[in-house]
Amino acid sequence: MKTIQFREAICEAMSEEMRRDESIYLMGEEVAEYNGAYKASKGMLDEFGAKRVIDTPIAELGFAGIAIGSTMTGNRPIVEYMTFNFSLVGIDQIINNAAKIRQMSGGQFKCPIVFRGPTASAGQLAATHSQAFESWFANTPGLKVIVPSNPYDAKGLLKSAIRDDDPVIFMESEQMYGDKGEVPEGEYTIPIGVAEIKREGTDVTVVSFGKIIKEAYKASDELAKEGISCEIIDLRTVRPLDRNAVLESVKKTNRLVVLEEAWPFGNVATELTYLVQSEAFDYLDAPIVKINTADTPAPYSPVLLAEWLPNSDSVIKAVKKVMYK
Repeated sequence: MKTIQFREAICEAMSEEMRRDESIYLMGEEVAEYNGAYKASKGMLDEFGAKRVIDTPIAELGFAGIAIGSTMTGNRPIVEYMTFNFSLVGIDQIINNAAKIRQMSGGQFKCPIVFRGPTASAGQLAATHSQAFESWFANTPGLKVIVPSNPYDAKGLLKSAIRDDDPVIFMESEQMYGDKGEVPEGEYTIPIGVAEIKREGTDVTVVSFGKIIKEAYKASDELAKEGISCEIIDLRTVRPLDRNAVLESVKKTNRLVVLEEAWPFGNVATELTYLVQSEAFDYLDAPIVKINTADTPAPYSPVLLAEWLPNSDSVIKAVKKVMYK
């Protein structure tokens, strides 16, 4: 094993796959000459050249459409958005083209493309740069949505995403690019759609994904001091959802808390709540609690932002609520 940063895991995954398959290329704003806005493509222009690592204008609608169209001529593009907030400019291409090509062509065309970049908040970037879009894209049939929380998962899942014959939304975080973690020296992939139990527990299941799961780990450490054992599940993939992993854990612990950095209406936590109440209701010893951001645009003020965003204290309160403590 070696210890590398999250950004390095992303770069390694893309570079290894591009060495393996010449039909893969990377396109996005500042991915080439600048080595990526977050240095996640450092050195790739030097290795692969300007035909396979392509700097684009600030025109997400245009380069999303070009990349999607290129899949129909045998290419496997990776599109980097500087933030998924900017993907809204090209969301028509993603939703109405990428997600529907296979179905609308009667299976004649595949659309092997990865859209990747940061999602959710990243400090004081204000309302239009702090939005979580996982549930937006996961709502669309034809798209797969991956949200890793550490370098190991990021590399293994990105390699699987690049090899997948369907469009994949791969969501990262500006606040995780510097995170370090152990990654195998050799080749490995992680299957899409498989959650992982990050910590075994007996009293309550806590489900989360992406960078906000760190708050669940902090809460779990504090709760353990009081004798409360949390089982923490990292979904890793939002769509397809690993239903069995969640259901089996709830059947063991009999309680569920879902932590998600998203607005409270119609999100991944809502879907999980419906899943568990419909398929494991008799196992529940308490109502499910979901933790989300406040139902407002993200504030710029650091004081307000701290109140808006869920944290470990939010998780501790939710766990104690389902434990009736």
